[in-house]
Amino acid sequence: MAEIAEQLSPAEEASQKALAEVYGCLERKKSFLVEAGAGAGKTYTLVRALHFLIDRYQFILSKQHQKIACITFTNVAKDEIDARTDRNPLIYCNTIHAFCWSLISGFQRQLREQLLQLQHWVERIAEVGDLGERTIEYELGHRSIDDRRVSIHHNDVLDLTIALMDNAKFRRILADKYPIILIDEYQDTNAQWIDSIKAHFLGQEGSPQFGFFGDHWQKIYGNGCGKIEHPALAVIGKEANFRSVSAIVECLNRMRPELPQFVVNPKEQGSVRIFHTNTWAGARRTGSHWDGDLPADAADRALQCVLERLVDDGWDLSPEITKILMLTHRVLAGKQGYPSIPNVFESNDSFTKKEHSHIAYFADVLEPACEAYLAKKYGEMFRACGYNVPAIRSRADKREWSDAMDKLIELRECGTVGDVMDHLLSVRRPRVPDAVERREQKLREFDLDAGEEMPRILGELKKLRAVPYQEVVALCRYLAGHSPFETKHGVKGVEFENVLVVVGRGWNRYNFNEMFELARDSAHIPKNKHDAFERNRNLFYVACSRPKRRLAILFTQKLSPTALQTVGKWFAEVNVESLCF
Repeated sequence: MAEIAEQLSPAEEASQKALAEVYGCLERKKSFLVEAGAGAGKTYTLVRALHFLIDRYQFILSKQHQKIACITFTNVAKDEIDARTDRNPLIYCNTIHAFCWSLISGFQRQLREQLLQLQHWVERIAEVGDLGERTIEYELGHRSIDDRRVSIHHNDVLDLTIALMDNAKFRRILADKYPIILIDEYQDTNAQWIDSIKAHFLGQEGSPQFGFFGDHWQKIYGNGCGKIEHPALAVIGKEANFRSVSAIVECLNRMRPELPQFVVNPKEQGSVRIFHTNTWAGARRTGSHWDGDLPADAADRALQCVLERLVDDGWDLSPEITKILMLTHRVLAGKQGYPSIPNVFESNDSFTKKEHSHIAYFADVLEPACEAYLAKKYGEMFRACGYNVPAIRSRADKREWSDAMDKLIELRECGTVGDVMDHLLSVRRPRVPDAVERREQKLREFDLDAGEEMPRILGELKKLRAVPYQEVVALCRYLAGHSPFETKHGVKGVEFENVLVVVGRGWNRYNFNEMFELARDSAHIPKNKHDAFERNRNLFYVACSRPKRRLAILFTQKLSPTALQTVGKWFAEVNVESLCF
């Protein structure tokens, strides 16, 4: 064994040490938390823990009709874990919403009672008098009531589960069904849900064993719990980095000395370059969101100058090799050709994650079909349309398709989203999904003269219809990965050969100059600044930890002397230079 250990890389040694501690906790039925920094191989540790449990409890738990729960943050993560555990029937792996619904869906009477206590439902229920014996359902995540059923929102599922956790019988059922519960990306899990777990289960006799896997420095979503602290948890730090070379990991370690990481190959070459624009002599932007940042034209020139310098250093700027990480989608949108779309939606997720039904249809069906038609790949076009293809039985049918697609291509180039939708709804080639058509119909039927306020969903659709459709084309190309640009939120969990991070202003929730200033004495950050500091620090850490080999950062925001000192400390003064452009 000693001979094998000598052959392990520093990262592998750190990984095996953490895994041994996880195995020890699982054997002792001790709840634990694995703190795995960026690139540490968290999912590997989680999957190895699941395989350990399968080997140990395969027959025991099956006989007792019990399973091991693995709660994930996304369906993508769920699919990956399912694949890496061969979809073993002992493992129930699903998102937190699906997991919670599987627990509470059978408690219909209690759900009806608790629904009366939720703020979003007070007026809706008052309109129908009472819920009676209506069935509570959770399918699409939209709130609605009809004569027979009630459809609840994603957030309602969590709120109702938290409420039911106050019930001792419910807790016993949960513990009996899932004696072991592992939670992936714990830091992004709903804070109130985690508080309920801490209050009702951790350290309590007869409770499930919990294993939390994640990194509180990578909490970048608003309602996540972040750091979890509880005396019943054994904290296991995974001090490995399988992603980045030493030049980058050394910076991450100076940024985060309490969780030092070891690399696979200490001799592997890489680079870190930091550019600031403090010596730029022009007038900077003002206003709470933009104060201290370069004007747009100057920021573009600074970016172009840095890109030229990086090319001279040997960077390959192709999208597959290099990502440019921007602060927000509102900044990115102008670069990518869809400046109006972020102003349409209340939530960026509506278009960046295709949560809006129109955007999902455009990105997943209509644009692939149009691209295939333009390339004369008609079979591919019909496959993209899927179930929306009417039967083609004659030459006349082919002509109608050709005429419909030619007109669509014309409107795609010069029309608005509304023009495109009106055409599609008229010719039905290709057909639009029922959900999209229903929403269009509701907008048409809404009476603006009735004095009622237009629902947000319809208001967003009205604004979307006015957007030039070419912006949708640009958005879809970005979503398909045909772009060197990304947002820092959009790349959590992924990696690239090279990364250029552009740090500036543009959103009142982020001020990185202030973050660097506060980091000088992070142990004494004022209470009213702590949340903002962590929000900025975490997003910056996520961005800086994406590259495998080369990291560059451009600060378009002016940095104070104190902030510059922190930058020099984290990234080494020798790597920091003032940009002349």
